[in-house]
Amino acid sequence: MALEIERKFLVLDDSFKHEAFSKSHIVQGYICSGHGRTVRIRIRDEHAYITIKGPSRQGGLARYEFEQEIPMDDARQLLTLCDPGTVEKTRWLVKAGRHTFEVDEFHGDNAGLVVAEVELGSEDESYEKPHFIGKEVTGDRRYYNNQLRQNPYSRWK
Repeated sequence: MALEIERKFLVLDDSFKHEAFSKSHIVQGYICSGHGRTVRIRIRDEHAYITIKGPSRQGGLARYEFEQEIPMDDARQLLTLCDPGTVEKTRWLVKAGRHTFEVDEFHGDNAGLVVAEVELGSEDESYEKPHFIGKEVTGDRRYYNNQLRQNPYSRWK
């Protein structure tokens, strides 16, 4: 298993769209989640994955993650076994210095929410923040995709 270290931020505006070098459509569901652990099924364009994540550490900055590509038919079948509710988003990739920021523009019940993440090699690794990056929300559970499935952004107001 790999250790995933990432920082998460709110996005100030949609200028990232003009700087993106790639975008993809994502639909994901959760087979189970609890005690900080999740088993997720994700369809990203023409590929499908199963992901197992462990509980967050260091204030939400790091967690163990295992991901494996699976056949599309299996993913569609597994999505029917998921807990109610899915997360749907467009993921934009934007280069900033040596890093790539993944900017997720949410749809459906989470429309209006845009969050950026950057994966790091260590907790103290430096990175260049793009101009569209706002408040850091690393460790704020409301912004975890599984939490957005259960308590969508549209209900926050």
